[in-house]
Amino acid sequence: MSEDFYCEQVLNGKTAIDKVLETDNVLAYHHTRPFYPVHIVAIPKKHIASLLTLEQCDNELLLELLDVIQKVAAMVTEQHGACRVSTNLGNYQDSKHLHWHISYGDPLVQNVR
Repeated sequence: MSEDFYCEQVLNGKTAIDKVLETDNVLAYHHTRPFYPVHIVAIPKKHIASLLTLEQCDNELLLELLDVIQKVAAMVTEQHGACRVSTNLGNYQDSKHLHWHISYGDPLVQNVR
């Protein structure tokens, strides 16, 4: 996998996605290789490496991102009764682009981080 799958593949259209919700600055879509029966990824369209690299100038974007995450989480919870919302840092973050997972259900494969 590349260092930034989201910029290199998703945002430039090289990888087909199934959109869930999109704004001018944020994209939420079904994970291309889901780990859960329901697995949605929410990303800013601007490159931000991780939660740790957010800057003061990203505050409005972060609020918009959290609004999209909240809406998607509400949709999943309404359909399934629950969901989890998570982000990864450091070695757990395979793609070096801030992203959040909204998921529901038991892992599809064993030994998933």
